[in-house]
Amino acid sequence: MPFVKEKFTLPQEIRAFVFLMRHFNYTQAQAQRAIAKGRIWVNGESIYGSSDVLHGEIEYVYFKPISRGNIPIFSTPDFMLFDKPSGVLVHPKKMTTPYSMLDEVRTFGGADANGVHRIDQETSGLYLAAKNTKAESQLKVMFQERKIRKSYLAWIDGEFKHELSVEMPIKALDDYANTKHKVMICATGKSAKTHFVPLEYDANLDVTLVECFPCTGRTHQIRIHLFHVKHPIIGDPLYGTDFEVSEAYLEERLTNEERKIETGANRLLLHANGLKFDFKNNPYTFSSCEDFKAQKVLIEAKNRRKFNR
Repeated sequence: MPFVKEKFTLPQEIRAFVFLMRHFNYTQAQAQRAIAKGRIWVNGESIYGSSDVLHGEIEYVYFKPISRGNIPIFSTPDFMLFDKPSGVLVHPKKMTTPYSMLDEVRTFGGADANGVHRIDQETSGLYLAAKNTKAESQLKVMFQERKIRKSYLAWIDGEFKHELSVEMPIKALDDYANTKHKVMICATGKSAKTHFVPLEYDANLDVTLVECFPCTGRTHQIRIHLFHVKHPIIGDPLYGTDFEVSEAYLEERLTNEERKIETGANRLLLHANGLKFDFKNNPYTFSSCEDFKAQKVLIEAKNRRKFNR
């Protein structure tokens, strides 16, 4: 379990932030942030004062990473790069989340290491993490300012014949219970543009491998843009299926076999394949080590329900 609650017996009085600095090698700022989150417990209740005096038995809740062997594919003193598997969260949703990429990031980067961007749980591929707070801030700003160029691969429904740029605004939905979509194409949404290049068409499966270049970074941008042009991503249970299928998926009632029939695969066939950026006057170009093209074997051919184009 990544988050653990550990008991300590303090024979002498000590201020809360000093305890964390001495026992966990935190900086004062790190200690104060942890205390502000209520991580120190005294007599079964959280305390929030960094200068509160501790004595006797206390408990401290902290993140203890447990690696599953997903080592970085590239590393510098400032950042590291992982190939994230499909189905893995980049960050724990709650304290009981058993595993996420943060386990690997902290295992190989230390207590200050953090991811600098988001990838959907079911999307596989390149995941960038910083090893220190300064690099984290710089890389996050670079993502916000579109100075880090990303490319994706996707297996999509139908034959996608020509290069195409989709420029349609996207609006995030606060309450998507009635649609089961997190975003929608909407004139009042934020501008969004994605360029698509077809790479390979399989006539037997009636699927196309496309390369996707997001010019903006909206939530589910690639998924909603491909759905909009009637070529949803194979394995997508939210965009390209009916309400009942989406609801069953979100409520974890959709079996793998049902998902294969309804969406064509039991995972989202979207892969973060490339990253390109300059950092500290050094140019970097990365490609995923995974042979995503081979993921075509996951596509259900015999019973797959066809999308109505």
